[in-house]
This record gives sequence, structure tokens and C-alpha cells, in this order.
Amino acid sequence: MPRHEIKFLEGPHSRWTDFKLMVKICVEFIRGFRALHFVGPCVAIFGSARFDEQSQHYKDARALAAAIAKLGFTIMTGGGPGIMEAANRGAKDVGGKSVGCNIVLPMEQHQNPYLDTWVNIRYFFVRKTLLIKYSYAFVIMPGGFGTMDELFESMTLIQTKKIEEFPVIIFGTEYHKELIAYIEKMKAEKTISEDDLKLFLVTDSIDEAIGLIKSCIKKFRLAHVSRKPKWFLFEKGF
Repeated sequence: MPRHEIKFLEGPHSRWTDFKLMVKICVEFIRGFRALHFVGPCVAIFGSARFDEQSQHYKDARALAAAIAKLGFTIMTGGGPGIMEAANRGAKDVGGKSVGCNIVLPMEQHQNPYLDTWVNIRYFFVRKTLLIKYSYAFVIMPGGFGTMDELFESMTLIQTKKIEEFPVIIFGTEYHKELIAYIEKMKAEKTISEDDLKLFLVTDSIDEAIGLIKSCIKKFRLAHVSRKPKWFLFEKGF
């Protein structure tokens, strides 16, 4: 984590310091909005950066992303390697559109080569907001802390009605079986309700996942809206 971010999280600072940080955050959001304004309806695919192309999880993400892209959705990921690369690659396999919100990290994560456009973001919360803002479904592939963060943020926003009840697909029953067991424990302890279990689908089937994603096309009347870049805003189309 950059030193200025660590300092920010230490507690109160001068109003001037906090104001400068807010300006930086606003600039990050504006950059993201400009980069992604023309991408059309997206499906976000989350997963670990640590799987290579020999992994079955990589192959599954690539195949699933290709099937989603055939529906006309733009595939959106965190823009990095592993599952993210597989998903963007799957979109390109079928001539679909592919975008990324890449996080700037000390280990210098670089965007994968299968992106039509991308934006580099320094703050995780800005990145998550962008990933959620432009997506109409969320696919959770096997991953680590970051993937779980994205899963539960998405479901919390749906549960609390902050966003629409978009499809959430947890793909990979074997990998996620302990996670599902823990969610069942939450229900048993009444920290979540029975209805909350309807917020997501757990599956190994691409066809089942595609069926759920198809339903949101009609439900939300989705279509790719043609927006023309405005020259006086120095915009670029997609």
C-alpha cells in the first residue's frame, strides 16, 4: 500500500491533507467514468490472479466468458492475470468486448493483453465501485480474499436494496463448498434470512449460468445504447 494511503488510515489529519486526498479520489472516479462510459451493459467476472492457463478454473472462466459475450454483454474484470485474463480472453475468442479496471499494486500488476480498453486505479474502493456500477451480473470464480470481498460487497448491496437484484453466480461447487456451508451456518444462526439464499446461484454448469444471465436481459430491458463521444470533452468511443 502506498505510504500516503497508510498515513490516511492512521486517523485524523489536517483538513488540507484530507481535502487533497478527496481531490485525488474524485479524479480517479472521473477517469473511470470517462474510460467506461461507452462500454455498454457488462457482466463482471471475479477470480484469482494466480491461476495459469493450464488450470481448469482458467479454462472454465474462459469458456463461460465466451458464452456470456455471445449474449452481447461486455466482459468486465479487474484487468489482471489469472481468472481475469481468462475471462477477457474468452470474450475475445468470440469477437466480444472486453474491459478491465486494473488495480495499481506494489508488485506492479499489469493489465492482461485481451482488453479493448482499461483504466488503472489506485484505490480498491474506487475500483470496486466501477466494477459494480457498469455490471448487470456478477460471476464469482475461485479466488482469494479479493474475490470474496467482491462477492460479499455485491450481495450486501443487493440485500440492502442499494442496487437491483442482479444475478450473482458462484461458479465451482467443489472449490466453494466450505463457503456455502458457512453461508448455511449464517442462515441457521439467523444472521441472514432464508430469502438471502436466493441472492445467488451455485453451479458448475455454463448453461445454467447463462440461463440466469439471460433472464436479466429481459428483466432490465438491456440494450447496447449507442453514445457518441463529445469532441469538446475529448472523449473516445468504444
